Amino acid sequence: MKKLLSIFLLVFALFFSAGAQNNSSFSAYKFVRFIQYLSGNYVDTINVNQLVDDAIIEILGQLDPHSIYISKEDVQAMNEPLEGNFEGIGVEFNILNDTLIVVNPISGGPSERVGIMAGDRIVEIDGKPITNIGLKIPDVHKLLRGPKGTRVDVKILRKGVSQLLDFTIIRDKIPIYSIDASYMARPGIGYIKINRFAATTEQEFVEALEKLEKEKMADLIIDLRNNGGGFLNSAYELASYLLEPGKLVVYTQGRNSPRTDYFSHFRGRKPFKGRLVIITDEGSASASEILAGAIQDWDRGIVVGRRTFGKGLVQNQLPLPDGSMIRLTVAKYFTPTGRAIQKPYKMGDVKDYYSDLDNRYSRGEFFNQDSVHFPDSLKYTTLVKKKVVYGGGGIMPDVFVPLDTTYYSEYYGKLVRSGLINQFAITWVDANRELLKKKYPKFEVYNKNFEVTDNILDELYSYAESRQIARDSTGIQTSKAELKLQLKGLFAQSLFGSGFYYQVTNEHNESFIKSLEVINNWTRYKHLVQ
Repeated sequence: MKKLLSIFLLVFALFFSAGAQNNSSFSAYKFVRFIQYLSGNYVDTINVNQLVDDAIIEILGQLDPHSIYISKEDVQAMNEPLEGNFEGIGVEFNILNDTLIVVNPISGGPSERVGIMAGDRIVEIDGKPITNIGLKIPDVHKLLRGPKGTRVDVKILRKGVSQLLDFTIIRDKIPIYSIDASYMARPGIGYIKINRFAATTEQEFVEALEKLEKEKMADLIIDLRNNGGGFLNSAYELASYLLEPGKLVVYTQGRNSPRTDYFSHFRGRKPFKGRLVIITDEGSASASEILAGAIQDWDRGIVVGRRTFGKGLVQNQLPLPDGSMIRLTVAKYFTPTGRAIQKPYKMGDVKDYYSDLDNRYSRGEFFNQDSVHFPDSLKYTTLVKKKVVYGGGGIMPDVFVPLDTTYYSEYYGKLVRSGLINQFAITWVDANRELLKKKYPKFEVYNKNFEVTDNILDELYSYAESRQIARDSTGIQTSKAELKLQLKGLFAQSLFGSGFYYQVTNEHNESFIKSLEVINNWTRYKHLVQ
């Protein structure tokens, strides 16, 4: 069978190469005839469909790291975060002790409209019990998601209520937000955290801008940490709210793809004029790098943080007849100065490509700016101030912020990897929700007065012990302050909404603190911007 697969791969490769030489019709005929022979004459029963899938995956695996095959079953799940919505009942949930618990009903969604509350346990869906059956997240999606307008009946166990509660929910479109938080970080300084560039990002960004401007925002921090990218259009349209119309934001070019320029343009309102800081890190990729690169190349704002991932390949999604698709690299992204965003890679060497961040960590690049080396051949100058910037993979920030690992211990790592910190936070808030809401009716009151006590931490350690993670006194001492910070942020998220996590944790984040310092001491950094 392996030999058969090798022959199949060879024919498939010939099909591609012949097509490039304008012999695609003959190659297609040859390929189809091969499949007919295979399915009609081979001695044993074979799964031709599976062979085709395996062949496509194998061929794409010999190309760049971002050309991939996506099965029919995975297409919808892959598109949902970028399309900005899905259809379902509208709850944030978690599975604790084999029980489906509602973390928060999504604001304005069908579950909130019928009265489902945070902390509710869904124990039955459409007449079928779902507790103690080994429930997994894909099972929940299958049970609760469905076409808009369809009905789902659930039974709810609510704390303090002796009887199960019956709810009928009519599914609807549920938004997936690409902005995690937007708030006034300081008087006059707004903050917007973008987690991806999706179909709805522009609208969300404008709404966040307008809200902050009503609160007297003069300057802005845009946080792109761990933003892996998304739609190119969303990135350059967002840039239009920060750059004057007519500025080149990015261009793409490939072997069979002529250069295409993307310019900022009028989007219904004048661009934001205040001082601007963009925060990046090694998790910022693709569309995030396009935005950060354009802002840096035009000297419009100051990039703070660490060098970005270096993902500058353009993929087209090409459908296949069975509903699957391939995501095929067709071009590369270049910043306005001509810098290639894509970091170097070897064809077919995905493992080495994705271990690059580990290598950068080992070389000390996350801790010391001098550990990042660029050859002179990759030197460019920005378009206004003529300051030196470098190509060769990713966007190097103007102001470097080292990674803080002083709080890290192996014990903390075990808690994070197991998901126990989040699980404990949900459980603890659920048990104390009424008291917390009464004592801290507003986030401002909570943020000022609530503290995670040593007793609460002790409950976390006991919770972890019950799940086979032993206490580690040395690790606890090292990570105690960080654990308190994370729990306070997660409690705030459960009580008031996801954006409030950042309002708590940002106050101790070095990149955020440095961004505030840059804005408050702008004259010191004036040489970096217009």
